[in-house]
Amino acid sequence: MKRSDFDYQLPPELIAQHPLPERSASRLLVLDGPSGVVSHHQFRELLDFLNPDDLLVFNDTRVIPARLWGRKATGGNVEILIERLTGPETALAHIRASKSPKAGSLIHLSREPRGEPGSHRLQVTGREGELFCVASQDGCTLADILQDIGHMPLPPYIERGDESADKERYQTVYAKREGAVAAPTAGLHFTEALLAQIDARGIRRATVTLHVGAGTFQPVREDEIENHLMHREYFEVDESVCEAVRATRARGGRVIAVGTTAVRSLESASRENGEIQPLRGDTDIFIFPGYRFRSVDAMLTNFHLPESTLLMLVSAFAGREPIMAAYAQAIVQQYRFFSYGDAMFITANTQLQGPV
Repeated sequence: MKRSDFDYQLPPELIAQHPLPERSASRLLVLDGPSGVVSHHQFRELLDFLNPDDLLVFNDTRVIPARLWGRKATGGNVEILIERLTGPETALAHIRASKSPKAGSLIHLSREPRGEPGSHRLQVTGREGELFCVASQDGCTLADILQDIGHMPLPPYIERGDESADKERYQTVYAKREGAVAAPTAGLHFTEALLAQIDARGIRRATVTLHVGAGTFQPVREDEIENHLMHREYFEVDESVCEAVRATRARGGRVIAVGTTAVRSLESASRENGEIQPLRGDTDIFIFPGYRFRSVDAMLTNFHLPESTLLMLVSAFAGREPIMAAYAQAIVQQYRFFSYGDAMFITANTQLQGPV
């Protein structure tokens, strides 16, 4: 398929720049996969679309304050986005500067863009592809440095600096395991009260971990989407999740992934025959139309960027034409798009899923 098959025109004013005052006040577009029928709701009505035998699978990753600023010894300004902590004092990072720093270069960190350098320093120790290897040089761990002067890594389409409120709102209420540099945004709509209502209905919950990387915003540059090289992200699916999925299947319930990160985790841990097994490590699974889903029956997700791998994933799940038609309706209905925007509930269109 062509990258252009997944393009659409989005009015810029529909890109949500701030979250709503209340998490569950978002809207919910429901797309019935088998029929392609679209209906419009509020997110707090989600319970109307869940059954007691269902299993909701959440991603418990926690976003770290991964954005840093600093200066090179030559005086040039630098912006750093930590991609992955590799040890207490080391990390892989994206670095933006007028000239890429060489191995051995020191970066003096500051609290704000173009601010005065403080006591924290990083040394560039090498490269791994497009990423830079960096190490703390002041006796502090990278985690301590990030907590001290790091900023929340808001997505590039949010055209403002991070604010104090983002420390909470660009985080799910159930976030636990630190390591993501982007939020699993479908989960941002849940409140403790809504989770309690889900539990009261007898609907089961399970938790996976996938530390979302900055590569989630990486554009597809290949015209033929099959040629796209997918980024890698660390994930974990433990035996308790596998048991919950098996039990759901046995009682005739649905496995509902909360977010594309939960989808990618479950599908990465599933064999071709549909059997799920405990697994941890890096995944670079790329799901696009023609993929046959093995573990997921329905999903919650936000709206995704044009020509993105995530738009391709949801198109594989419900069909490209129904997804693009639903997006067209969402634009007409003035839904809010992307990370701080509204949500979709999608059930699988099994007729459009081809061979693995």
